[in-house]
Order: sequence, then structure tokens, then C-alpha cells
Amino acid sequence: MFNSLRGIITEKRQDSLCIATGGIEWEVSVPLLDMEELPPLGEEARVLVWLYHREDQMRLFGFAREERRNTFLELIKVEGIGPRQAVKILSGIGQEELESALENEDIARLEAVPGLGKKTAQKMILALKGKLAHPVSAAGTGSVHEELVNALADMGYDRRTAAEAVESAAKTVSAEAPAGLSAAEREKRIFKQAIVILSSQ
Repeated sequence: MFNSLRGIITEKRQDSLCIATGGIEWEVSVPLLDMEELPPLGEEARVLVWLYHREDQMRLFGFAREERRNTFLELIKVEGIGPRQAVKILSGIGQEELESALENEDIARLEAVPGLGKKTAQKMILALKGKLAHPVSAAGTGSVHEELVNALADMGYDRRTAAEAVESAAKTVSAEAPAGLSAAEREKRIFKQAIVILSSQ
């Protein structure tokens, strides 16, 4: 089964991209926020994929990070959410913000995602609360923010302290970030906030 595609990005559209590898050009449906994380046209990229296969249709869905693919797979388990709507949801809300909205049962925030109604938001909370959270561990491993922890450790900070700072910063950014903030910009804000926290200790 497909796990990922590595090749040159030849085209980017609003909700999909084309990637050429091994003489074949693949069309892959990709959430907007993941699209922003992937390299620009003409550069090599690795896109994590999931194959949707029915009798009358085959389609690849792609993601920039493993946690985004995992979230997609959890979303399509929710009654009433298919692959296409899951992509729309992931295009309209960042990973940390989605996790925060689910954990805090913030229906209003979920309803703000284009195409997501109150009933579906309620179903998402019931089905996914507690399943998507990926807190930074004390050791700073197994986390979506591991690279940030590594960068802070390279700057001379204690790894455990850096991991705690990144976890705290991620919560702050998730609470204050505007809707539609790109994942790349979110990571930058988390990194800056973590440095502020560490500098004040």
C-alpha cells in the first residue's frame, strides 16, 4: 500500500497538487494548510499519502506531516464526514487549534470552519475528544514539536526545560492565533514564545 510519494512538485492548485516520480505524475488532494508547508513548484517533496478506493473511483490524499494524515484518518471515522470534507476541515483549521477546539468542546470555533455545521461539530467532539492531542513529552520526543525542542537544545537550553516551554508556548499560540494561520507561521510563533518563556526563567 502507498505510504508516501517522493518527487518533484509540478503543479499546485487550490486543493490538490501534482507530483512527478518515476516517470509518473500523480494528482494528490491536499489540505490547504499542508500545501503551504510543502516545498514550492519545481522542488522535491515527500508527500505522505492515503489511497481512497471504491469501485468507481480511486484518489490519493496527501499530507505534509504524519500527524495530519492521522487526523484525517480519524476525521473520516466520524459519521457524516467523508475524505473530501475531511480535507476541507483540515484546510480551514490548524492542527493545534483543532485539537484545542475538540478538547475544550468549542463548537463555535469548529462551526467557523467553512462547510462545518453544528451537528457535525458535535459529532466530532464526541468521537475525537482526547484522541488527537499530541502534547510534548518531558523528553521532547514523539512530538510534532520535536524539531523545535532540538533547536532550543542546540541553543544551549536544557532539553527537558525546552520541551516544557514548547508545550506551554503551543497552548498559548493555539488560544491566541487567528483563524486560518498557516502551520508554518504557527510553528514560528511557538518557537518565539518558547524562547520568551525560557528567557524569563
